[in-house]
Amino acid sequence: MARSKSSNRWMQEHFDDEYVRMAQAQGYRSRAVFKLSEIQDKDQLIKPGMNIVDLGAAPGGWSQLARQLLAKKDKLVALDILPMEPLDGVDFIQGDFREEAVLNQLYDLLDGLPINLVLSDMAPNMSGNKEVDQPRAMYLAELALDTAKTVLSKNGGFLVKLFHGTGFEEYHREVQQLFTKVVIRKPKASRPRSNEVYILAKGFK
Repeated sequence: MARSKSSNRWMQEHFDDEYVRMAQAQGYRSRAVFKLSEIQDKDQLIKPGMNIVDLGAAPGGWSQLARQLLAKKDKLVALDILPMEPLDGVDFIQGDFREEAVLNQLYDLLDGLPINLVLSDMAPNMSGNKEVDQPRAMYLAELALDTAKTVLSKNGGFLVKLFHGTGFEEYHREVQQLFTKVVIRKPKASRPRSNEVYILAKGFK
């Protein structure tokens, strides 16, 4: 089957991408790890003594990095609809976290432990049509925020991927109402032509 021009361009970009090469060289599962790493260097988001939930975690790059920054006894639970290869020290739940059964699995695993940080690098499969993609992306961001509101303990943190466009400002304002400190980050590892940014929130009220 012939690949479309845009798909060929993506493949070419992907293989020319220094972050893809770095991820392969350093044994990380995805280039996305460098986005989290850059935010971590700047904001010291992840610290030993935290318990973390990583939403939309597959293939597991963020969980890999987060696990390295935590103490051995700290809990890290990764969730995704897609399968994920096992990672040492990471509990993985495959399923849709909108479903009660999946949330119950999460609570069982946590066994009463406080959750200090919710991470979400979720994005829809992009069609290239903004009218379709933006609402889908906002929907995933809303789900991540709903989960954070449900599971986070007081003073907890939240990091979520968003795309500039319809709904962005309202979402940003809602996060500001729920947390004491909110900043927007655009890591170098984000592709320049992508309008993705990350909202980083600390001090859940």
